Amino acid sequence: MARDLAIDLGTANTLIYARGRGVRLDQPTVIAINRRTGDILAMGEEAYAMIGRTPGHVVAVRPMRGGAISDFDTTARLIRMLFDRVGTGRFGKPRVLICVPSAITEVERRAVQEATLHAGARAAYLVEEPMAAAIGAGLPVHEPAGHVVVDVGGGTTEVACISLGGIVAAKAIRVAGFDMDAAITTHIRHEYAIVVGERTAEHVKIAIGSAYPQPGEQPAEVTGRELATGLPKTVLVTAAEVREALEEPVGQIVQAVVATLAEIPPELANDVLDKGIYLTGGASLLRGLHTRIAREAQVAVHLAEAPLACVVLGAGRILEDFDELAPLFTDEPARR
Repeated sequence: MARDLAIDLGTANTLIYARGRGVRLDQPTVIAINRRTGDILAMGEEAYAMIGRTPGHVVAVRPMRGGAISDFDTTARLIRMLFDRVGTGRFGKPRVLICVPSAITEVERRAVQEATLHAGARAAYLVEEPMAAAIGAGLPVHEPAGHVVVDVGGGTTEVACISLGGIVAAKAIRVAGFDMDAAITTHIRHEYAIVVGERTAEHVKIAIGSAYPQPGEQPAEVTGRELATGLPKTVLVTAAEVREALEEPVGQIVQAVVATLAEIPPELANDVLDKGIYLTGGASLLRGLHTRIAREAQVAVHLAEAPLACVVLGAGRILEDFDELAPLFTDEPARR
């Protein structure tokens, strides 16, 4: 029998959990393609290193945008390569559980299932990311108590209140880590007339980005291409101006949390006040984001133990207790 797999096919990173073996793969969701031949040259870390550094006939692309498939064929080929990486080939066709944002449409959900079947899966099940994130964070989702999870990924932010194994109130917005990078790129272009790439913007976000003032903030050197001359130029960017640049995406994330809390039934609202909000997802690591949410929502905020892996760990837990947790699947599975 093939091993069952759980896949967190994120806009930024893809993680795979193999039943009985744990997390087997954690790679950027990037694929490098030769435009002339259509051949795939690299994937994951290798392809990510090529972003902004390739000749004209080679393109490094992210086949997922906003948690949805932007290129069906490329995504199917990527998933097939992922299967090969984790060694499913010799076991036959696996059953696959895919984590999807609650924001995507029915057509987009179907596209994820079809791409997975096209890649060689025997059956494709879907589970919503907030539910998987809550399980991965160790929350008792089947209890009659309210638990709020905020999953801030690369392409989407999802806020959900979970009780009795279901989502009671939720809000999903297509604003997350990549929008923070884009905001930094725009700010540097406007303020310094310098163009920087996606990877440089991400580096600035990780180095000095924040959602709330931090002690001992230091400026960072940023190198890009000057618009007027086309020559390389280095400027000094402060943490305060990066925080100001991030205000719009961060503000939308905080507003989504506040709006979801406003929709929670009063009985569950008491539970949330007692237990607090749990932050998961890679972009939740932005400095001060938990403080900012806590101040504006007036609720304690906890960062999950392994925020980057929470979703796939939760999906892995579902795999290990497949029959018992099957009611958490959002749709009927697609099968070959």
